[in-house]
Amino acid sequence: MAKLTVRNLESLTQADVGKRLTDEHALYGRVKAKGDGVCVMFRWRYRFDDKLYDFTCGTWPTRSLKGIRNACESARRLLEQGKNPNESRRIARLDEKAAQVEALVEAKVRVERAEALNRRITVADLFERWASIELIRRKDGGKEVRRMFTKDVLPFIGTLAVEDIRKAHVSAVVDTLLTRGVTRMAKVIFSLIRQMFRFAVDRDIIEAEPTATIRKGRIGGKDVERDRVLSEDEIRILHQRIRSASLLVSTEAAVWIALATGCRIGELLRAEWEHVRFDVGEWHIPADNSKNGKPNTIYLSDFAQNQFIALREINGGSPWCFPNRDDSGHVCVKTVTKQLGDRQRGEASPMSGRSSHTNALVLQGGKWTPHDLRRTAATLMTALGVLPEVAEKCLDHTEESRVKRTYQRYSYESEKREAWRVLGERLDLLTRNNDNIVTLRRSEHSVQSPKGLWVGFEASKA
Repeated sequence: MAKLTVRNLESLTQADVGKRLTDEHALYGRVKAKGDGVCVMFRWRYRFDDKLYDFTCGTWPTRSLKGIRNACESARRLLEQGKNPNESRRIARLDEKAAQVEALVEAKVRVERAEALNRRITVADLFERWASIELIRRKDGGKEVRRMFTKDVLPFIGTLAVEDIRKAHVSAVVDTLLTRGVTRMAKVIFSLIRQMFRFAVDRDIIEAEPTATIRKGRIGGKDVERDRVLSEDEIRILHQRIRSASLLVSTEAAVWIALATGCRIGELLRAEWEHVRFDVGEWHIPADNSKNGKPNTIYLSDFAQNQFIALREINGGSPWCFPNRDDSGHVCVKTVTKQLGDRQRGEASPMSGRSSHTNALVLQGGKWTPHDLRRTAATLMTALGVLPEVAEKCLDHTEESRVKRTYQRYSYESEKREAWRVLGERLDLLTRNNDNIVTLRRSEHSVQSPKGLWVGFEASKA
């Protein structure tokens, strides 16, 4: 029996309607009218349990002749396996429909659950969802944000449904903080609340972000950039007062190390002894501890190294330079800031459970923080003749210019080592029990040395 060809099929006309076409393996087709042309429905005849059946293989040209023959061949293989091709097809179609129905049911259940979750999710629920997805990526795993929300946000709006939150609710939280006088904290918490609600909008939990019409600049007034720098006189006074301020010995060491290195207080409090190399006078700050996510090495002056040595005498048995109470990790990075702040509250009454020495570290220039020590270190360096760009490198600031970051790769290692050395020598002089100390300032006849420092100073009595 001759096989049909595509050309045979393409030559069919309306005059062939009703004609029966045959192909090999009992495959046959019936010509039917289709619009102004024709089509051919193919079936395969087979016998099963002594009964004749027709298996539909497809309609040409909707299905190609090759596809039709493949369908016929698949049916023939089922028959060889002792299966009725038509019954197998019927079961397969039922299974497919059942799977589709099951998928639709599951999808409907998921949608209903999501709608129920989103419909009345509380702010506390939203916070947990935000924390598990976004805050967990932060260095501290979101612990500090959780502390702030637990204290100042969730007690006020945590039980309210997210969809019910309005501008007034957020303003009430912020106004409470402003009333307490913690303006910067109010701004920080407002920004975090805004981040959380934007997360909710992105997840289609709510349609509009309730803080959208609140201007951050209006909260507590315009931000004022801090410029507090301790003078040399204040450093001497600080040295005189710090021993009687009832600070932990480790906190005293942290103050002088921060001043002698210009480091970030959080990087210092996370330090481990394995990062401090006394043999070469270096403190390595790994990328995980660094604010900019890059490792950094500080070359310790004798002054700074002596502080680390004193610290090792009390904490050397721990892997941490500043261990917490159960030695399971480092102390909270806020602990030094809190201790210093408690001792600069002036005549205010002591806070419950905090130091009663509220006036111990008050200095003439006003309140100061660990970050101001960092600024003071850089200022002292430049006053001692260190080039500003070297001081910036010592502070481990990220270069703002992308071009400079890309092409200027000089490390300034020797210049930084020299800058920390002269800073340490100056601090050593300022903290001696010696009233005969002069304040140095660069004269107009100063010259630059090969080390990048300036030589030629005028002296004035401190």
